[in-house]
Amino acid sequence: MPIVGLVLFAAVTYRSMPVNHHEQDTPRKYYWWSSLRLDSDPLNKHPLPAKPCENKKENCAEWGPEHLNIRPGWLERVLVLSALPAFLAVAVIVAGMSKLGVDEVLTFMVSMPTLIFCWYYFVGWLIERWTYRRQQARGAPLKLT
Repeated sequence: MPIVGLVLFAAVTYRSMPVNHHEQDTPRKYYWWSSLRLDSDPLNKHPLPAKPCENKKENCAEWGPEHLNIRPGWLERVLVLSALPAFLAVAVIVAGMSKLGVDEVLTFMVSMPTLIFCWYYFVGWLIERWTYRRQQARGAPLKLT
């Protein structure tokens, strides 16, 4: 069962790639995982150097869009609903680490698969335990696999 969660996570991550595709010479401060905005520089320690604007009257520094209107699809909704405790835990972890200046993208991409795996493993264990107890209550013979 944990593999299902990891496959869903990988699929949503893959579907997020077109939103994050950008030219090599224009860095982005934000990475969009589905509709979640992750900040690659939460303390703004590496601001973009100013460069001349198109009208050459002032200096401009642009990271890219801070807000995008992204509607999560059915795949994202299934993953978030089925692994809601993992997402809530990751939200706390990402928020805490970003206050220390740690890249939110890195924190999310390391923590989320780990917690999804643990959550789905726990749910699978609960289902297996529940079915075992139902079989014992019915007096069914014990099946050891």
